[in-house]
Amino acid sequence: MSLTQVRQVQPIVFDQFADDGGTKFKTGCVTKANTAVLQLKIAIKDCTLHDSSDEYLLNWLIVQDFNVTRAEKMLRQSLEWRRVNGVDGILQSYTPNEIIKKYFSMGQAGLDKFGSPVFVCCMGRIDFRGLHLSLVKKEYFQFIPWQFENFCLSIKEAGERTGENIEKMTIIMDYEGLALRQYTCKPAMEIVVEMIKGFLFHYPNHLRRVFIINAPKIFPYLFAMVKPFIPQTDIPKIKIFGCDTKQWTSALLEEIDAHQLPAFYGGTLTDPNGDPKCPSKFNMGGEVPSSYYLSNNQPVAKDYMETMNIGAGGRKKLKFKVDVPNSVLRWEFITEGGDIKFRVYSKDSKGNAFDFVPLSRVDSHLDMEEGEITCEEPGKYVLEFDNSFSYLRTKKLRYFIAVDLPSASVEI
Repeated sequence: MSLTQVRQVQPIVFDQFADDGGTKFKTGCVTKANTAVLQLKIAIKDCTLHDSSDEYLLNWLIVQDFNVTRAEKMLRQSLEWRRVNGVDGILQSYTPNEIIKKYFSMGQAGLDKFGSPVFVCCMGRIDFRGLHLSLVKKEYFQFIPWQFENFCLSIKEAGERTGENIEKMTIIMDYEGLALRQYTCKPAMEIVVEMIKGFLFHYPNHLRRVFIINAPKIFPYLFAMVKPFIPQTDIPKIKIFGCDTKQWTSALLEEIDAHQLPAFYGGTLTDPNGDPKCPSKFNMGGEVPSSYYLSNNQPVAKDYMETMNIGAGGRKKLKFKVDVPNSVLRWEFITEGGDIKFRVYSKDSKGNAFDFVPLSRVDSHLDMEEGEITCEEPGKYVLEFDNSFSYLRTKKLRYFIAVDLPSASVEI
């Protein structure tokens, strides 16, 4: 039985994985799933959800093994991520730039035999290094949730077209043409890992099937980088194939009708002009021309910004005491001399730290870094600037940080 049938069974208990990549449920005397959904509803009754259905809440519970406390924490963190990044309106407010449209491979082919949209990504042909050299991280931070929301829109539209309750997607990830240098570019790989982690964390239980085809010999090492972030409920949905075309073509056609699969991948679907690669539906990536690479021009500091030097191998922490619940802590900064690691966290009375913005490198030497968080609880909040990875270069930080009260504004 699939998740789409959950409402037809009373009671239901999470049981095992279905052959179609969905989730089976069995009846029983203990209504484990129903009880957990009700408990989660009560726990997050103060939250505004973009989807308040039982199926939506059930997704968070499934990946947390029906631990309501963990599911609540995960959902609240995701809701804050949606708020900070404007995810609810991003399909209307953001359009990918020319570089992403041309060189990031992703698009929908058709539907699988279970009604789920089928996406194709030519991972082996994406020039992640070139994209890293051509885009600031702010562009990725907009593109990533935009792509995720497109997945959800396609799932919704598939359900509307078929009249079925479709909740999942199938993705084909083609590693043919993989160049090892793409995966030795650490900043580029960090972006890839963050994309995978982001989807699995903020859109749990949305995968019906993942086909990995043309996997190279080094694939186990690549997979090891992301496997720790994959929920156990998703592992059985992943099918990995090497370069045996007959083998993976047969597997694809078992779950995808030929007329819904590009001819390039063993189906019969082509563009109107007969192109078997279906470029009207998705591009196959390619090397990003160096003419797109970003220049070394500094972003311009604003007059009201303060200045601070962060020595080679050093770090600086800016601490703020927030007294009023739901105050907004916001920041703007740029650096001279290269990028910087940045983190925002709070500490409770026992000294335990909670990350709002996990420590990661930001391209603040290429573009103004801006952001904000809602401080739901009073306490100490810390903005950390870390240059410990740079043993030779001092970074000059230009920054402005403010705490806005719920009803008024106070600048620091």
